Amino acid sequence: MKHSLLWKLISINVLSIGFVIVIVWVAVDLLAAEYFVELMKEYNISPVSSHRMFVDSVHRYLEWATVAAIALTIVLSVLLMKRALGPLTRMAEITRRIAAGDYSKRAPIRSEDEVGRLAVSFNAMAESLERVEQLRRDLMINVAHELRTPLTNIQGYLEGLLDGVVPASKETYELLLEESLRLADLVESILRLAKADAARAQLHKEEVDVADMIHQALETFGPQLAEKEIEVDENLGSGEIRVSADQAKLRQVIDNLLQNAVQYTDRGGTLKVSAHATAENAEVVFTNAAGHLTELDLPFLFERFYRGEKSRSREHGGAGIGLAVVKELIHAHNGRVSAQLSDGEIRILFTLPK
Repeated sequence: MKHSLLWKLISINVLSIGFVIVIVWVAVDLLAAEYFVELMKEYNISPVSSHRMFVDSVHRYLEWATVAAIALTIVLSVLLMKRALGPLTRMAEITRRIAAGDYSKRAPIRSEDEVGRLAVSFNAMAESLERVEQLRRDLMINVAHELRTPLTNIQGYLEGLLDGVVPASKETYELLLEESLRLADLVESILRLAKADAARAQLHKEEVDVADMIHQALETFGPQLAEKEIEVDENLGSGEIRVSADQAKLRQVIDNLLQNAVQYTDRGGTLKVSAHATAENAEVVFTNAAGHLTELDLPFLFERFYRGEKSRSREHGGAGIGLAVVKELIHAHNGRVSAQLSDGEIRILFTLPK
């Protein structure tokens, strides 16, 4: 208790009052007493005995004043500082609970001073930790869900082959290969996401032309777009749109957005791609059919393993990692990414600083 902040602050106040008392004491002994002696001499009064009486009485009153001042300081300091430092004590208790895994508690905000601002920042940190913990739990649940389906299918086919229920035909082995490829694709997606998380410290920036990269990506995805008869509406301007970025990671962003559009756009639909430059940023927009998405999906669209298609059928997309990778890579470039729904279309917009 003697090392607590409360008693440190009280000690500072007591020392300050003690220093003031010492100065007053010295001033009385050296200045007031001398002036009193001169005053006695001026009026022809013997200063010896009166000087001693004066000094003793002043000392006595100073002693009482010192005791009263220190006692009042301690009482008021305890009352006022406990109130002022209460949020800090509460924060210390909440910190212990957070360390134990309870992220639900928040520090009280009773003022707008430094302690109040600290409480606001502390609560924001606690909310962030709670959100991260929830994401971690969701990640484990979603990974387990994604792994369980192909593993269960593989196990079922293998047991059927052993029992002789399932014929050892080419079709059976093709089904087993398909399920194993699903597992490999999921592991690869998780690996890409892990690399995206670490991208901020591993960027190799250079000057790149965003419009040219989009042209190249559209050519690469040409067969997939043609297979679904998706019409591409390009609006990339006539000039260059140059930014400082990691070319490989920016290409991954564009590829993920194109792959997402191909998966969720119905046959015969339209994909709109536009890009333009401002004084400070380059802005790119991908627009395609919204499919099953609603306004309720937008806040979670870039979260890991989140999919707007609630049945989680493989016919409607992958594991729900593509847009999470996009978010991590854009944020690693100090850019911004967002999604909007309008007239049955989803607009994925990202900006990169030049």
